[in-house]
Amino acid sequence: MVKNVHIFSNSNYKIDKILIHKLLSFLKKEIKFSINSLEINFIEKEEIHLINSKHLGHNYSTDILTFNYTENNKDIDGEIFISVNDALENAKKFKVLLINELYRLIIHGILHLIGFDDKEKKDKKIMKIQENLLLNNFCKLL
Repeated sequence: MVKNVHIFSNSNYKIDKILIHKLLSFLKKEIKFSINSLEINFIEKEEIHLINSKHLGHNYSTDILTFNYTENNKDIDGEIFISVNDALENAKKFKVLLINELYRLIIHGILHLIGFDDKEKKDKKIMKIQENLLLNNFCKLL
């Protein structure tokens, strides 16, 4: 188990916390960061919609929200909220397993917490390449 990580779920989907800890351990080794405090929350579409609206002023659901509480990109202190409903929609759309989509979203959130950005098209492409590389390398270990 990775220290300082808390995983919560109010979704109907059964979350395998051991696999998530394996993913985080892999990411820590691959991209060299430590975790001061990290919460990963698996929630329903309605809840992420409310959080997105309240904190970011966006009146819609999204697959992931990441909140970074530090400016130190090598010592994570943050929260990741993942909409399992949106992840399931993505999985169907891209014809991947739900668990792989959840891994991808966790990787995406971690990349945000260590300083990656996806607001500009160029940055989004760089982030997506890194996300795919990490996901593919992790899945090879399973």
